[in-house]
Amino acid sequence: MPHLHIEYSANLEAITDVGALCQALHGRMVDSRVFPTAGIRVRAFKANHAIVADGLLENAFVAMTLSVGAGRTVETLRAEGDALFAVAQNHLAGPLSKPHFALSLEIRVSDPELSWKDTPIHARLSKGK
Repeated sequence: MPHLHIEYSANLEAITDVGALCQALHGRMVDSRVFPTAGIRVRAFKANHAIVADGLLENAFVAMTLSVGAGRTVETLRAEGDALFAVAQNHLAGPLSKPHFALSLEIRVSDPELSWKDTPIHARLSKGK
């Protein structure tokens, strides 16, 4: 971990580059040095069927959930959340300037006793350090 899950309305693809959003958020996570690079995952999923707010077809959304392992302070997570949210706000400035868009971020801390992992990527990226 950390894993950033991005859910977005299908109509967003017509007004922004979702891949570029993923790249920008991933870059911020790597640059922060708060999270191990080997654990970073950024995934975006299009909601083909979604009714947003009052149901207008032009309504769009991006809902981000960052899942992290336990052990970081609330202050650290809040700072990283602020930074990630700012990256998303910057990338999505166009949609945010319209009254038909919603952006959200939630951080969830995983209980280590209820989380299983088998990730050889960690060993590969740790070599030579």
